[in-house]
Amino acid sequence: MSYRFVIGTLLLFLSWGAVAQSPAISSAISYSRDIQPIFTEKCVACHACNDAACQLNLGSGEGAARGATKVPVYDGDRTKAVAPTRLFFDASGKTAWQQKGFYSVLDAQGSQAALMARMLELGHKTPLQPNARLPEDIVLGLNRENMCAMPAEFDGYAASHPKEGMPLAVTGLTDQQYQTLQRWLAAGAPIDQQGLVPSAKEARQVVQWENLLNAPGARESLVGRWLYEHWFLAHLYFTDGEPGHFFQWVRSRTPSGQPIDLINTRRPNDDPGTQFYYRLWPVQGVIVHKTHITYPLSSAKLARVKSLFYSGNWQVNALPGYGPQSRANPFATFEAIPAQARYQFMLDNAEYFVRTFIRGPVCRGQIATDVIRDNFWALFQAPEHDLYIIDPNYRGQATPLLAMPGQNDDVGSVLSLWHDYRDKRNEYEALRRDSYADQPAPSWSTLWAGNDNALLSIFRHFDSASVTKGLIGDVPQTMWLFDYPLLERTYYQLAVNFDVFGNVSHQAQTRLYFDLIRNGAEQNFLRLMPADSRDGYLDDWYQNSGKFKMWLDYETIDNDKPTALSLNPQDPKRDFARQLLARYGDLNARPDPINRCDGAYCSRPNIDPGLQSAEQALSRLTSRPAAGLKVIDQLPEATMLRIETGSGKREIYSLLRNRAHSNVAFLLGESLRYQPGLDTLTIFPGVLSSYPNFMFNIPAEQVPAFVDAMESARDADSFEKIVERWGIRRSHPQFWPYFHDLSRYIQETDPVEEGVLDMNRYENL
Repeated sequence: MSYRFVIGTLLLFLSWGAVAQSPAISSAISYSRDIQPIFTEKCVACHACNDAACQLNLGSGEGAARGATKVPVYDGDRTKAVAPTRLFFDASGKTAWQQKGFYSVLDAQGSQAALMARMLELGHKTPLQPNARLPEDIVLGLNRENMCAMPAEFDGYAASHPKEGMPLAVTGLTDQQYQTLQRWLAAGAPIDQQGLVPSAKEARQVVQWENLLNAPGARESLVGRWLYEHWFLAHLYFTDGEPGHFFQWVRSRTPSGQPIDLINTRRPNDDPGTQFYYRLWPVQGVIVHKTHITYPLSSAKLARVKSLFYSGNWQVNALPGYGPQSRANPFATFEAIPAQARYQFMLDNAEYFVRTFIRGPVCRGQIATDVIRDNFWALFQAPEHDLYIIDPNYRGQATPLLAMPGQNDDVGSVLSLWHDYRDKRNEYEALRRDSYADQPAPSWSTLWAGNDNALLSIFRHFDSASVTKGLIGDVPQTMWLFDYPLLERTYYQLAVNFDVFGNVSHQAQTRLYFDLIRNGAEQNFLRLMPADSRDGYLDDWYQNSGKFKMWLDYETIDNDKPTALSLNPQDPKRDFARQLLARYGDLNARPDPINRCDGAYCSRPNIDPGLQSAEQALSRLTSRPAAGLKVIDQLPEATMLRIETGSGKREIYSLLRNRAHSNVAFLLGESLRYQPGLDTLTIFPGVLSSYPNFMFNIPAEQVPAFVDAMESARDADSFEKIVERWGIRRSHPQFWPYFHDLSRYIQETDPVEEGVLDMNRYENL
């Protein structure tokens, strides 16, 4: 091992460890040992990410010291973009954050205690009635107005909201936790938290990956930029690394071996403005599930990347610049990199890429999610059947048409910009339709089946969504088929180019174009269906006002070219699903007998008999429209069922409400397009939402009684009896152990994915 490598690794360790918040440490109380665990247990579920109330993020000492602000991240009406306020990125230290409009919640104000101390005191002296429904005057969820009282405003807040201390409207701190926090605050709230430091093995691998992305040469620079733009959201982990250690790619003014000097542009493809290096930076703070989009790194992955991007003799004549034009069309920006390599790289970890734009890092995603249905399956076109990959002439015609809006955020130009990009997109769709009409009819080989990322299920829960490997639930109303141009555009439009701090023009353009992307994915899928069935499916997906939208904004489909698939003409989509499950069963990571019961046994084999009986009973609730199962009308989007057997084993199930819509083609008025009588339920083992809306705790032997009660519940009063018997309300004495058991379940079943769940959407049932 070289002397230079040892020194470089040592400097790397020093650079990562140099983020201590304060040298002052109370001899009695340690922030890292005593305080952060309380925040993690009782506060982070609401105070994390961009949608933390008042931007108070309690997942780290840096967030606690930063404090709060009255400026919201989510404001759909703002005409001007606001300055980003990303923790760890856009400022460092209390003074720098105060210059950006934040105020302390930890500092005493003259003779007054710290704002946090007073908020905690207000909550502690007004405990909730155990497991009772909360008073109606306590507004929760996304409809709550963040008042963000400053220290001088606290007395007025307390007088107006005497029952709304902290933690808000939930079983609060224990006496010991309360006393510990108050002692810490009275002592000046010293913070001794240290940054995460990788192991020696991880540090060696960090150097290998940084060397790859920073390799000299035009070809290497272009690949490094493309990889960075596709990894910037990832919580990367080494498959042989330390549990709980994650890293993220950043751009730094300093090379490997030196402390990271962060370049904090709004977007990952904005001009860095100086010479820079790609660096792997340990993820700091508590891991929260909603932003935890994981990606594995290993020696095999390193070899795969080198093989994909450097095996050919392709060359780069000139490196592209930055700016709006480069952001708008990554197909032109990176056209020198073989399209086959780019697409295959995305397919290898397709679940990650779909998660980046469906689940997303923004913590409140209705700007995107109200353009998708509540459940659908996603499939991918095989590279050898993708004309953009295999036909240079087609690729040359298509590339100029694939530019995306959102780079110009002039409010007055929204409609003209939208029409320009819509017309380009429709010209591309016409080119695609006509070009594929000259190709062999699509067959099963049209679908990519390279690994278990090939089949994905998406569930939308109003303003959030989840992505899971495997085909879950009954056959959905729609399916999406991604080819490379569609997958890459979706990723750039909703992840790389999207600015959560942007104005109404930028966000409207993003939303409107995603509508076209969804339509394109549906049209791709329709090519697999018999030609004479396609118009009927399209009419079903775009009912009522959707027909006007089809006429106004969408290119016409190919309803003439046949498919090579042999499908039952009575119900070709369901027959397609049946054959898909049979043909690719080895890739389907999630067999689903509960929702797709095709015999007498509607439960998974080889599990505890008590759980088998429970699943058998639960299957009675699935795939039934709300017109015949009235309790669906009372259920929120994502409910968790905790079922425990007599032997102490427990399983967590997600009970998801799939809302039916006449169409999802418009920016506003979603509630006007609900079809509540057609809503259904999906029940599946696992935690399929970062935002549980409610939870039931049911002994396994009582599941048949729970199902009976659900089947017979016809109104709110009868549903409330179910909640009274089995529900875990926010005021339940054991709320926090049950709530965090959801995260423990993830840790037990898929430890890499564990993170603290969000309770901002936990409802007052």
